[in-house]
Formats: sequence, structure tokens, C-alpha cells
Amino acid sequence: MKKLTFLRSNKTKFGGAENYLSRLEDELRKSHIKYKMVNSTAPKFLASWIKALWFNIQVCFTKKNSFYFSLERISCADIYRAGDGVHKEFVKRKKRKTNPLNIVYIFLEKKCFNNSKKIIANSNMIKQQIIQTYNIPADKIVVIYNGIKIKPTAKFSNIKKEFGINNEKIILYVGSGFERKGVKEALHIVSRLKQKVKFIIIGKEKKLNYYKKLANSLHVDAIFTGPRSDVDKFYSMADIFLFPTHYEPFSNVVLEAMSFKCAVFTTMQNGASEILKGEYIMKQPEDFSVVNKIDYLLENENALNLTKEENFKTVQNFTIEENAKKTMKVINEYLH
Repeated sequence: MKKLTFLRSNKTKFGGAENYLSRLEDELRKSHIKYKMVNSTAPKFLASWIKALWFNIQVCFTKKNSFYFSLERISCADIYRAGDGVHKEFVKRKKRKTNPLNIVYIFLEKKCFNNSKKIIANSNMIKQQIIQTYNIPADKIVVIYNGIKIKPTAKFSNIKKEFGINNEKIILYVGSGFERKGVKEALHIVSRLKQKVKFIIIGKEKKLNYYKKLANSLHVDAIFTGPRSDVDKFYSMADIFLFPTHYEPFSNVVLEAMSFKCAVFTTMQNGASEILKGEYIMKQPEDFSVVNKIDYLLENENALNLTKEENFKTVQNFTIEENAKKTMKVINEYLH
């Protein structure tokens, strides 16, 4: 049997890919499958596009009898999990397209999709983009939605005290990289609401002052917390989770918000919208028709609570265990 090798360029303790790999460990042990992890040996001072090419050369020239399960765009992957979506599609939405990294990613992405034995997409949106962009056969791609660990509600009284929150309705956003993930649009949406709310924005952002000034100019009662390690408390406290992202293969924050019984609104450009009812899906980040829907929930406690409970019931089908089992099924089909 070939040696199972996971490929991830950067070695970090945190991150979506790292969490994803850690979820597979129990299933791998159960199946008595030995595996190893390979990270890039590229020096840190190199440009990102050079690092991407370096890692491709590194793993492809040393592959031998290894079976590669890659989370990176690699030309010699056996199974590729397209957790980062389709970069060529992502670039269409970017203002700056001349970065050499975009050229390298698209070059490697094309080879990766064509050469892989199997591709795992985390949403049907991404599957269709792979098919349409690179003419990949549909039967080569399997959709396995992300999974999370369902946690109990976290106590949040200290959070309310920290930020001076009383009994206001709370709308929450979580995510770093505000431009792509729609914080500007979210602020405009909240500014149009009839109901008074606290809008809590969690995440890292270089241009934070711009968004703070925008919130003030729109008269939005916004709290910018920066990155937090206690996000569960905010989910537990929130009523509505608003995530008008421009492009997201499948954002785990949607699952997390649902698991803490939040009503959730996101865009159809987010693969995670596939598990929501149509009335909670925005056509684009600037879809301001969502204002009426949010106002309705804020004004109708019974409807809001029903939506929260429905989301909690739905998310039970998207656990890390279910994701790992489906992923292991794909690995076992091709590993032996």
C-alpha cells in the first residue's frame, strides 16, 4: 500500500486547513492508516509566488511511492481538496490582478485539477466553478461539506459588561479581511434597519480606521473587537449573524453561528449558503432587500426563535465526524 502523505505548505497551529486535517486523525487511527505531513522547506524571506513554485517542485520531485492528499495547488496531487476554491474565479473579483502570485496559482491550479485522480469540493458552487473554468469532468469531483464540532452555549455575561451591552438585539459578523467578506456592505445594511441594534464586528483588519469612520458616518452602533479567542461567547449572545461575503468556498463561520442558534444571512457567493433556506440568501453583498427580512425577525420574537431552532437542527448534519467519514471513504477508494 502506498504511503499516505498530507501536503500543506505552511506549518501553523491554527487555520481552516489545519483544523480540517486534525479532524481526520481519529478516522485514520480507526482505519489503521499510517500517514505523515509534509510542509514547505522554502525560506520565509522568499516572495509568495516563489514559495508556491518551490513547494510544488519539492513534493513532486520527491514523491516516489507516496500517495498525496493535498490542500495546496500541486501538479502531482492524487487527491486535492479545493478548500480555497477556484483562484481564477476569485481573481475576477479582485481589483488588483497583476500580482505574480495570481499567475502562479492559476498555473498550478489548472495542472492540479487536471492531474488529480479525485477532487474534493466543499460546496456545489465550487464544483460547478471547477467544471466551468477548467472543463473538468463532473464525476471526478465529489462534494463534501465542511463540518464543525457542536459546542454548548457559552456564558457571555462578562462580554456584555466589557462592551456595555444591555438588552439590545445583537447582529454579529466574524471574519478577517473585511473588504472581501463584506463588512462595508454589512454596515450599509445595518444602517438601513428600522430596529436599533448593536452590531459587533470581530476580526483582524489593516484598514480598521476606515471601517470605524464608515460606521460613524452611517450612524451604526458598531463595536469593533479585533481578533478574539472567545468568539463562542459572541455567537451565544447574538441574535443574527450577517456575512455578506464577495467570495467564500464554504465559510465555517456560518456553521458556527447556526450551531449557537443564530439566524444567519449570507450571499449566494458563499458555498455555505447551500444549506440555508432561500429567504436567508442574498443575491450579492449589496442585496439590500435583506433589510426587510432582518427587520421582520427583529420585530417578531417567535419568528426569530423559530429560525434559530431550525438552524440548530440543520447544523447537526454537518459535524466533523460526518466530514471525516466521507473524506476517508474517498481516501480508501484511491489509496489501495
